[in-house]
Amino acid sequence: MIFENEYRTIDCGSLRISDVGSTQRLAGFVDTIRKLGGITFGVLRDFYGKTQIILPENLDLELNREDVVTVSGQVRERSSKNPAMATGDIELVVESIEILGKCEHVLPFEIKTSESVNEDLRLKYRYLDLRADYNKEMLKLRSDLMHYVRNFMHDLGFLEVQTPILTASSPEGARDFLVPSRLNKGKFYALPQAPQQFKQLLMTSGVDKYFQIAPCFRDEDARADRSPTEFYQIDMEMAFATQEEVFKVVEQLYAGIFEKFAGKRPATPFKRLTFEEAMRDYCSDKPDMRNPLKVSDVTDIFANSSFNAFKDNVIKAIKVDCKDKGRKFYDSLTEFLKSREAKGLAYVRVNEAGEFETGISKFITDDEKKLLKERMEYKEGETIFFVADEKDRVIKFADLLRQELGKRLELIDLDDYSFVWIVDFPFYELDDEGNICFSHNPFSLPQESIEEVKKNPLSAKAYQYDLVINGYESLSGAVRNHRPDYMVELFKIAGYDKSVVENKFPALYNAFSYGAPPHCGMGAGFDRLMMLLTHNEFIRDVIAFPMNKNGCDPLTNAPNVVDEKLLRDVHIKLIDD
Repeated sequence: MIFENEYRTIDCGSLRISDVGSTQRLAGFVDTIRKLGGITFGVLRDFYGKTQIILPENLDLELNREDVVTVSGQVRERSSKNPAMATGDIELVVESIEILGKCEHVLPFEIKTSESVNEDLRLKYRYLDLRADYNKEMLKLRSDLMHYVRNFMHDLGFLEVQTPILTASSPEGARDFLVPSRLNKGKFYALPQAPQQFKQLLMTSGVDKYFQIAPCFRDEDARADRSPTEFYQIDMEMAFATQEEVFKVVEQLYAGIFEKFAGKRPATPFKRLTFEEAMRDYCSDKPDMRNPLKVSDVTDIFANSSFNAFKDNVIKAIKVDCKDKGRKFYDSLTEFLKSREAKGLAYVRVNEAGEFETGISKFITDDEKKLLKERMEYKEGETIFFVADEKDRVIKFADLLRQELGKRLELIDLDDYSFVWIVDFPFYELDDEGNICFSHNPFSLPQESIEEVKKNPLSAKAYQYDLVINGYESLSGAVRNHRPDYMVELFKIAGYDKSVVENKFPALYNAFSYGAPPHCGMGAGFDRLMMLLTHNEFIRDVIAFPMNKNGCDPLTNAPNVVDEKLLRDVHIKLIDD
């Protein structure tokens, strides 16, 4: 919808055959301009669409592509219609034209094909890149999705509350962005990694159901699916609620989102896997369930193997039908894993007689073959791939192999979506030095009693959950620990005394001591959800003004040096390394 004014009476995407004969005024960017047989054709583009215009023969203006103009004239039916354009049945015969903004430079790249341009060049001229149709569609989808989420949450009775952007630094897993305080010498604010503590404080304050679409800041390295500086998150918390109630809200929300914006409503309830099952069968806590391949642990079968690569290693195996693949396929898979620092890849193929051939078949005994048959139920035409290494490394390589086989053998429907809850995460794990540490979220509630957790902390399970979509962690949440005495005991197991809890998390600790209801919630990555809905490979393509892979903005030159006086005002002096 536009408002009629001196620049336009209608937008460039709305004129139809029913408007023929009317006089209209349009405003927009000159998308194309060309001469044909003495007639000058142009296409005018605005946010809403495009309209072909016919320019006067005596035009005394020099028009360039991307000039901003306003034109008026009569709408007529096109003699040569263009079904690819919504306005392809008509054209505007221009009677008057005014240049509102001149494009005075040669374009640094073709706007229509800016997707293929170098990242830093695109981001330096992001205002031009955003003129491309696909980027405008992305901005509109983002706006529509935010609107949908807000309406959905409001309709369920959730209260939208904005939590602070300047807060205190706390150990939440990633590096904080720090902001020096001018009025408090030597002290710093931190930009919030998530509204975690504030939303729990809202529950303690008596708010029953909270949500916001919250900006979050983490000083992390960039990945294709992760912004290196800031991102947005659908944040939610519920008082007097259980894990099951969170699941119901999320499943309703996501089913509606994917039905409206992707045309595919997922079946509910979503599938569930325990963390243990996910790691056992897929070697990943975020498995892409569109991929039918599973991983088997065959370490015990080859405990006495004569094959050197299997000795003293954990061994994972994947079976898959590769009967039409040649040696090049197997060699390229091996090189792929080696490029990811694996030692190699072993395999055997099953022939028509059910016998092993090629690869490492000569190293597999009849007894080992029998046990392998019982466990993996392989059949003719299949190949069994093996990776062997130390436990953590072999899990990584088995996951990579499963993903790569799924892609190369086209086992994954790229237009489909799979949803799976990963539940029952371990509460603690061992760090590199063999010490007990939190494995996920220290503010979660353990499923066992405190006494049981103390006796065997590494067996304790947390009420923590992730929602995984197509191999991406889309959402993470937990039932929160709302008891200060539990906080102290749980942190003590991880090696922190009571003073750490009191000093690092004073707001939560003190608030809980005044009585807090049981509560739980989640945070869902909004930008990653946009990626999934649009099948985008890079998160930058769903953000209006993203940073590059180095956490820099070529458009504004951020981060940048600042005047020394500003540093003095905030009590900072730079020291050369």
